[in-house]
Amino acid sequence: MTASIQVNKTPELQYLLRLGDTCLILGQRLGEWCGHAPVLEEDIALTNMALDLIGQARALLTRAGQLHTPAYDEDQLAFLRDDRDYLNPTLVELPNGPGRPGDFALTVQRNLMVATLLKLLWQRLAGSSDGELAAIAGKAVKEARYHQQHAADWVVRLGDGTAESQRRSQAALDALWRYTPELFEADAVDEAAAASGLGPRWADLRDAWMAEVGEVLAEAGLKTPAETVFRSTGKTGVHTEHMGYILAEMQHLQRAYPGGAW
Repeated sequence: MTASIQVNKTPELQYLLRLGDTCLILGQRLGEWCGHAPVLEEDIALTNMALDLIGQARALLTRAGQLHTPAYDEDQLAFLRDDRDYLNPTLVELPNGPGRPGDFALTVQRNLMVATLLKLLWQRLAGSSDGELAAIAGKAVKEARYHQQHAADWVVRLGDGTAESQRRSQAALDALWRYTPELFEADAVDEAAAASGLGPRWADLRDAWMAEVGEVLAEAGLKTPAETVFRSTGKTGVHTEHMGYILAEMQHLQRAYPGGAW
C-alpha cells in the first residue's frame, strides 16, 4: 500500500484545498446516483454535475500541487492524503440519505446549498490575484450557475408538490441546515486569502447566500430552520465517520496499485 503524502499547512494552500476538496467530495457523493436516479434525465444530470465538480477539483488540486513544496500532482493530492488533511466542510461528506443511493430530496437540497456557495465564490475568484485560480473561476462559474438552477427547480417542484414530497423536503432541509454555519465561519486561512487578494472570506458571502437560498425555500413553501449551537468541523480536517468510507472507496486503486494508469 502506498504511504500517505505529507501536506504543508500554509494558508494559501489550505484555502485552495478547502475549495478543491469541497468539489471533490461532493462530486464523489453525486456519482453514487449514477444508474440509480428517479428518472433517466436526472441520472444523466446528476452524473454530469458530478463530472463538472471533479473537473473543478482537478484544476484546483493541480494548482495547489504546483504551489506545494515538494510539488504534487492532482492525483497525489486527491488519493494519497489522510482524512485529517482533507478540508471540505462536513456538509458535502454526509451520505445522500438512508439506503443507497439515498434520498433525492436531501440530494437536491444539498446541491442548492453548495452550488449557491460555489457560484458566489467563483464570481469573486474571477478577480483573484492568482491568475490560474481566476482562470479556473471563469469556467467554473458557468457550471455552478447551472447546478444552482437545476437544484432550485427541484427544490421548488418537491416543496410545492404533494404533501409527501413537501414533508420529505422539509425533513431533508432540517437535517442539513445545522451543517451550514460551518460554511461561513471565519478563520486565519480566510483572513490570509482576503489580505493577499487570493480570494474572499467565505464569511463575507453569507448574506448573499442566505438571500438566494431563502428565496428558493420561500417559493417552495419550506421553512428555514432556526440556527442551533451545533458546529461541524470538516474545514479544519476533523470529519465524521462517513469520510473514512468515502476515502476507502475513492483511494483503493491508487493505494493498492501505485502509479497505476489506464
